[in-house]
Amino acid sequence: MAPQPLPCTRPSRADAARNYDRLVTAARETFAEHGTDTSLEEIARRAGVGIGTLYRRFPSRTALLEAVYVEEIQSVCDRAYEFDRELEPFDALAAWLRSFLGYGLSKGTLAGELTVALGKDSPFFKACKVNVQDAGKLLLDKAKAAGEVRQELDLADVMRLVGGINMGRDIEPEQANRLLDIVLCGLRPAAASAAPAKG
Repeated sequence: MAPQPLPCTRPSRADAARNYDRLVTAARETFAEHGTDTSLEEIARRAGVGIGTLYRRFPSRTALLEAVYVEEIQSVCDRAYEFDRELEPFDALAAWLRSFLGYGLSKGTLAGELTVALGKDSPFFKACKVNVQDAGKLLLDKAKAAGEVRQELDLADVMRLVGGINMGRDIEPEQANRLLDIVLCGLRPAAASAAPAKG
């Protein structure tokens, strides 16, 4: 099942699309390094374009934040479909949850600032959420069908557990991944959880 289209304002004209991509990449990198309050002038400079070009593509800071957020959500969803093609069901689910955890640890204040600007129940966030849910449900359902995940679990259970790890203040990636390992063990049916690890 293919995901629904995410909100996107990427232009179709080649030169405009190149500038759009440069600005989104520069914004993502700058936000990761310095936070979302970085000046738009700095982002334009890093992208190699004038500030006027930035404002033509993104008339407000919120519009630029939306574009970066959409690109990140698209990447999260794409990885789910890649893992589904490449890995066995439980391994695909585990790999995706690990990548989702990494995304949550690295996104900083981006989602928080957008939530303040748009509201958590905005159509923008709803569209992003649907895409993530579709991707995650595909992997969870396949792992259930393979008998590798407890049948009573639903995706909301799993995502709340992973989200809880991300909410830890100043949590180190090593500890976050240890906690995720515990969650992954808990997803297994009782018999599988009790079985000795292979190797």
